Amino acid sequence: MSSTASSGRRWDGTPARPHRQRALRVAPDSPTRLVRSAQPSRCRDCGNHVDWYTRTDNRPVSLHPHELDATTVPVASRWHVSSGIAHPADDGTPWCRILHLALCPARTAPTRLTPQIAALRGHLALHTRRLLDTGTLTPPTPDTASPATAPEPCRPARPIVLLLHTRYLAAQPIDTIQCVAQTRRRHRCTQPVLSPSTPAGAWALVPATTGRRQLSIPDGLMAVYDLTPLTYAEQLRWRHQRCPAHAAVPGAADLALCDWEPFDPLLHHQHIHNRLPTTVRHRTQARA
Repeated sequence: MSSTASSGRRWDGTPARPHRQRALRVAPDSPTRLVRSAQPSRCRDCGNHVDWYTRTDNRPVSLHPHELDATTVPVASRWHVSSGIAHPADDGTPWCRILHLALCPARTAPTRLTPQIAALRGHLALHTRRLLDTGTLTPPTPDTASPATAPEPCRPARPIVLLLHTRYLAAQPIDTIQCVAQTRRRHRCTQPVLSPSTPAGAWALVPATTGRRQLSIPDGLMAVYDLTPLTYAEQLRWRHQRCPAHAAVPGAADLALCDWEPFDPLLHHQHIHNRLPTTVRHRTQARA
């Protein structure tokens, strides 16, 4: 039996120190609390890999995960990342990033494509075809149900939320909005932001027009989930998309981008509802 098995040294006499895994931390002066290694994802339309970043206006943006030669990308399409923030500009380096939307084969190709970008787009389209053939990717399909037979849901799929006196469009129903914080096991928290232990908002009808942009709808009102009666701390918790437990831990990192999207009545008019979702609506059969 070898006498060096538990000596704590390698064959050359150097100390055999076990490798210690270091937890990812967020610098206190970081403009974003996202752990960058946790942001790779896949496009829901084409199935290709993307990297999610935060823009300068706090909106999420998906970039192609690899850097490209800046000479092959038009100047107007060049992006660069600095301190975890994506900037739509050229930083002068020979490499740059590009929006995934410019390469996504599920979308219409831009009018101007360099041969290198066209070849990369074709490579992604081939990968999408392979995913479709193997059944790995199921692209979202529009609802083809007839308006006369389709039930009208009383629960908005993407509700409009009034938060900190600003209107946001949520990515999912209120009760399914998930906390974005990182747990001790380095997974995303599975707790919802809406908690029975904290005050909840209330549905209300507010004017559908905003100061700069006017939008005409039949009743002129739209349903919003109003959180402004809550305290400022509670509204910040909702804005940061954290459960009550992680809201009490300001140093915890985020493993996902917040799903809030600034509401624009011209861009998001299909999500405007002129009745409260709390109202029970019964389906009626069409008369012959």
